Amino acid sequence: MTASITVKKIDGTLISEERILSFRFRKNSYLPYTLLNAQLHAEYADFENSAEIFFYIDQKLVHHGLIDSLKVTCSGGGRIVSLVSRGFTSLLCQNQIEPGLKSNITFNQLMDGYYTLPYITHEDNSGQTGYIFVSGKTTMWDGIVNLSYKFCGTYPYIRETNCVRITPVSNPAVFSYQDDDLLCRGFSMNGRRIMSHYHMADMSGDYGQYEYENPEAAAYGIVRHKYSELDKEFLYEPDNALVFYDKLASKSHKVFFCRYSGYNGEDLSDILSFGSIHSERIEGIEITGSSKGIITELSVYHDKF
Repeated sequence: MTASITVKKIDGTLISEERILSFRFRKNSYLPYTLLNAQLHAEYADFENSAEIFFYIDQKLVHHGLIDSLKVTCSGGGRIVSLVSRGFTSLLCQNQIEPGLKSNITFNQLMDGYYTLPYITHEDNSGQTGYIFVSGKTTMWDGIVNLSYKFCGTYPYIRETNCVRITPVSNPAVFSYQDDDLLCRGFSMNGRRIMSHYHMADMSGDYGQYEYENPEAAAYGIVRHKYSELDKEFLYEPDNALVFYDKLASKSHKVFFCRYSGYNGEDLSDILSFGSIHSERIEGIEITGSSKGIITELSVYHDKF
């Protein structure tokens, strides 16, 4: 099993490098882009004007992104390139649209109606209309998150390299691993974000009308109160805003994971079975590599989404 990186320069020139010293690739259901960190021993000399990164495992494209940083160090006649790249869907977190209430908007209209962002695709979903409230801090990704929850009760995720989805794929690949196939399997949990009580002001700025208590917090011994102003994203259904906040705080609260040698092509929303996990959706993928080989860690989340 081999990994390779192709760098595209602004003039279209492609630089292919296969002597990768180490890499770490990540994607999960709550990360709005794929993320690659890599170091390679470069054959090519000129990396100025580099623009895009393609990352392959056994010729399967698993990442296509912008360059966040790229550093070339020359020593002893060799060149070491260190790079960080985020998928093009990261642009959704860096673009805003004109502030105001956007009524009767579909997911397709939000994705296609404002900017032409390179290489970003999305599922075809125009059957439902909703609204988003765009403030001075709202990004396109915030709007996608809002519509995803209102339409489907879900959180959006990135399938393949740069495809935005708000629903599970209808024909997922299925993967099943026995303990003999795995390097390890395990469980983790994180309670740092969990709140016990949410309080939101009404139109007059007064508190007391919109309240929500997390029924699970007491079992963990957690007492954390959070106050917020009226959320105009939920102007027509303010009570639902507090339920949404509670779900956000639970993201990846409990994680079941397994780790194996190699990479078998899994993607988010595919079906996974291992240990006590039976036919659940994959929600986290981390692939690491070095001279010792490639290792994949797959995760399933148990949270309120």
